[in-house]
Amino acid sequence: MSSGLRLAVAVLGAAQIASALAQVEGKLNLEQLMHGLAQVKSARGKFVERKYLAMLDAPLESSGTLAYAAPGRLEKHMLAPREESLILDGDTLVIDNKHSGKRRSLTLQENPVIWGFAEGIRSTLNGDLGTLRRFYKVELEGDVRAWRLRLEPTEPRMRQAAAEIRLAGSGTWVNRIEVLETGGDRSETIITREPS
Repeated sequence: MSSGLRLAVAVLGAAQIASALAQVEGKLNLEQLMHGLAQVKSARGKFVERKYLAMLDAPLESSGTLAYAAPGRLEKHMLAPREESLILDGDTLVIDNKHSGKRRSLTLQENPVIWGFAEGIRSTLNGDLGTLRRFYKVELEGDVRAWRLRLEPTEPRMRQAAAEIRLAGSGTWVNRIEVLETGGDRSETIITREPS
């Protein structure tokens, strides 16, 4: 065996060992997280969302169901305190308010703030780091069992609305989304997996 081939085998072996150790210790880098999330083709869960507004003493609370289907469909069905659905499919967001009977459709590219927010969630779930970095500065901390993703908007109009989006999860499950608005208000969504 030539010295070049031995070196290549040694490097490959060292890389495999490092990868195995990282898995055992639960260490996680951004590319590994995105690769893992990209393997998830669908997910369903229940959510409870609390909105903390400076002008109110107690948070506003809503609850319902969430569904994701790769590569780009997200559904949020609010059941309480009123029925409302938000369905993001490709570049279109449909808002259907059962209480008022109103339904409207938005094109993401025509609404930069909504587009940026939608891509923060969808690109994370889809494991699409390229698109995520188009809209955000991305930072990851934690390990496989408990990771936290911090998204800081880079697009000026999005920065006027949201200072930061924080997503947290375990493995390939996103269990918490927090949006910190520029004005100091914030929302927190806790997601629990529905049994399959």
